[in-house]
Amino acid sequence: MDGGIHRFSGRYMDSHLSFQSFPQTSTPGNYNMTSGALSNGFHGHLHPAIQGTGLALVPHVSPIFVEAPSEKGAKGFMIDFLMGGVSAAVSKTAAAPIERVKLLIQNQDEMIKAGRLSEPYKGITDCFGRTMKEEGVLSLWRGNTANVIRYFPTQALNFAFKDYFKRLFNFKKEKDGYWKWFAGNLASGGAAGASSLLFVYSLDYARTRLANDSKAAKKGGERQFNGLVDVYKKTLKSDGVAGLYRGFNISCVGIIVYRGLYFGMYDSLKPVVLVGDMQDSFFASFLLGWGITIGAGLASYPIDTVRRRMMMTSGEAVKYKSSLDAFKQIVKNEGPKSLFKGAGANILRAVAGAGVLAGYDKLQVVVLGKKYGSGGGG
Repeated sequence: MDGGIHRFSGRYMDSHLSFQSFPQTSTPGNYNMTSGALSNGFHGHLHPAIQGTGLALVPHVSPIFVEAPSEKGAKGFMIDFLMGGVSAAVSKTAAAPIERVKLLIQNQDEMIKAGRLSEPYKGITDCFGRTMKEEGVLSLWRGNTANVIRYFPTQALNFAFKDYFKRLFNFKKEKDGYWKWFAGNLASGGAAGASSLLFVYSLDYARTRLANDSKAAKKGGERQFNGLVDVYKKTLKSDGVAGLYRGFNISCVGIIVYRGLYFGMYDSLKPVVLVGDMQDSFFASFLLGWGITIGAGLASYPIDTVRRRMMMTSGEAVKYKSSLDAFKQIVKNEGPKSLFKGAGANILRAVAGAGVLAGYDKLQVVVLGKKYGSGGGG
């Protein structure tokens, strides 16, 4: 990653800010952030340090932090690839309970309309309590399997796409000017992220549907889906392939919007904040990166809400005509605040993920003698 923002650790899960070492405070260069949030999304396709939060936008497809086979040998590549998968599984699984709560709060209005939720959640604590009481503690991990599985095809696809788009939009800030570099950065990240997303989107869809599949009181306490395969079978039967990709277009837009917000905020704030003694301050660099990550994620969070609520209409009688129609209806019927439901839980997920990954990094160094990055998005 050319001049990455203080070398933000890219392992941040699809939702975990894993800030590791920030030896310098250079502006993000042309690092290849091909993947990701948006939750946690687009964070999957975004800055390494935020991937996964998106604040969760977009399927957190993650950037590549394992070298390609030709660079380090097939055996070394496979070890890093598999160990990265273990790291991703650990971070995603640890954050799964709050991830599910975030999705339940975010999509509760669609669940109420479908008769699968008796009354709205009063907040994070209420959602946790009701879910454990009605479904059991283990239900907090519902949908996590699909989220973990997604890591492997995502990484493989990133390897396939990253070099091509990096060459295609290889602009340098110093040589080509800021705006050309900025546009190229958005284009390369958006193209690579959308390309990977095309192949793994259905897994994010399945994860979302499973996480929001509560035991509905109005439906006799029965779940809508019996598992990952059942989500595919029922969706294909009712809506066809289109049902698995509902919300895909706005997800791709989200990747570009998030990247634009992130780089725009970073380049605007860095010259103002990191000056004088603050320029070499690890703490200042950390806070700036974390603040921008949270800020960009919150600003783009409504896109994640729209795309996930569109997902929730597959198999239902009434669907949104488009992402714009979904946005208009949500704002008209529920108010603008509804677009930010679950954002608080999403921020907590990022903080929790950072702690889990930091601890896991230490464990790997002690046991294995080196550290492996998951690159796993949210």
